[in-house]
Amino acid sequence: MAYDFNAAEVFDMAIQIEANGAAFYRKAAGLQKESSDQHFLETIALMEDRHKADFEEMKKQVSDLEKSPTVFDPDDELTLYLKAMADAHGGEGSPDVLEMLTGRETMADIIRIAIGLEKESILFYLGLKDMVPPKLGRDRINGIIEEEKKHVAQLSGFLKKAKKI
Repeated sequence: MAYDFNAAEVFDMAIQIEANGAAFYRKAAGLQKESSDQHFLETIALMEDRHKADFEEMKKQVSDLEKSPTVFDPDDELTLYLKAMADAHGGEGSPDVLEMLTGRETMADIIRIAIGLEKESILFYLGLKDMVPPKLGRDRINGIIEEEKKHVAQLSGFLKKAKKI
């Protein structure tokens, strides 16, 4: 059985995923011995905070129709469900990956992990896009996907710099 989502719900998941991503970088920063590595990862965490704010702004542009409920939710459990989906999607900011950080990872390792997680997030949003009917804002999901692609490009640039160090 397939369920439909609306654009606002997907933005809610994207906002949670970005918050999880920031937590990933902050934990990775806390495990680093070098202050320059700590600062670098804290800077990336701040970037994730900005991405979250960007998605919050994008959500504000969603029309009332694109916020139309797709399920009967008398107990207001949808928010919990969306958070659980965001946490379990296996991509950017995955709490499971966060728990696996040991502090023995190199900066290149952390960035490689992050790139892989961002790519998983892109696949997650591509799959969700098919679950958002056009009238409920399917095209808006492209904005999230494009932002995630930019994250991959940024992290790839950071990885190239990390390999030179």
